[in-house]
Amino acid sequence: MNIGVVVHGPQMLDSGYAKKILDLLGNYGKVKARLGGTMGRTAVIDAKLENTVDISRKLLPSQSIDLFVDEDVDVIFLLDYGKSSVTGHAFGYKVSGRCKNSQKLIQIERPGEPDGTIISWGNRFPELAEEMAKILDLKVVSPDEVRNEMKNKTCCRYEDKEGKPSRVYRKVAGASFNENIFLNGIVVGRTTSNNVTLVAEEGVLTEIRGGKLKKHGVEKLGRVDLENAIVKTGLLRRSRVKPRILHFKSVDAASHLEDETADTTAADLKFNVSYLDHAAEDIYKLRTSDLVVTVGDDTTLVASDILYRFKVPIVGITDGDLDKVVEQGFKTEGSIIVELESGWDDIIGKKIFSELFKGRETIQIADIENFKKELLQTISSIASSHNLKCSWNRVNDKILLIK
Repeated sequence: MNIGVVVHGPQMLDSGYAKKILDLLGNYGKVKARLGGTMGRTAVIDAKLENTVDISRKLLPSQSIDLFVDEDVDVIFLLDYGKSSVTGHAFGYKVSGRCKNSQKLIQIERPGEPDGTIISWGNRFPELAEEMAKILDLKVVSPDEVRNEMKNKTCCRYEDKEGKPSRVYRKVAGASFNENIFLNGIVVGRTTSNNVTLVAEEGVLTEIRGGKLKKHGVEKLGRVDLENAIVKTGLLRRSRVKPRILHFKSVDAASHLEDETADTTAADLKFNVSYLDHAAEDIYKLRTSDLVVTVGDDTTLVASDILYRFKVPIVGITDGDLDKVVEQGFKTEGSIIVELESGWDDIIGKKIFSELFKGRETIQIADIENFKKELLQTISSIASSHNLKCSWNRVNDKILLIK
């Protein structure tokens, strides 16, 4: 058989089940695997599976499945490890409905858990599903059973105004009290109950029933197609794992370092500095930067954790409005966190982007330490009446107070 595998989410990789299942499927034929979603990329690296699971493209799970459909594989396995069977089934229900052809799709959900299941969404491979369920000690669940369960738990309802849909209500399945709510990768609020409904008017999120809206997150999100948006609750990565460090150099610096005969001096070396103000962007494209300036607490936390794997330091511009989107975060040595008063991170960020970056996402500089000093001076000149704190939260972290 030609077998396609889409791995979704960090937990499947952190638990070791992604490798176990990939090895198991190798007994049935030729296996080709790729990632679905983005947060699993760091987990693939930490698990040393980047040569087994393709992480070269930023794809939604349904898009990864569609690629396999186009490649005409015999069967496609979707590996997921949701925080509960409800969230896992809701995920499979949404993904199977979005991809071009779910007839070849078999979902393996929460292996190793008492409520772990396997779902053959097209009912085309009942014997294979049963055999895999027996080996992995999973319960076989029919797709119709999941569909009937999820229609009510994830449904959208529309209210029309003057004959046009103006307000959309979308239920969120499997939410728990006091969790982050992500919409297309951005934290837009926090749950205050287990019964959560998102409300959008004219494409803008305006209310979270059973939750508290985060205005700043909604502003970053902008207009949204609520029915088709990616909704998650909880942490983006639940496991505590030891990061795996990879070594990358920026193209310009590496070209000089590798060519010992090149007629260059230290003054010829250039360093790439990048700007990031959106946690949902593709942070991995910055892995060859020499320094990244991040704006916002969640953006800083996620970016610093990912870039730690590539030894890329950051300068984080924050205001203390942290939602803790991952269980544990890491920062490369040489990083600086600047903490401002509430609401000032975006103001300062825009000024830095305009004055230091000249409106470009990446610039080249000759000296990183001088750039850091210039950046801190820019902050001091703008927020001179405020206390700015640069703080790290680990041993040997430096504290810098700017007035």
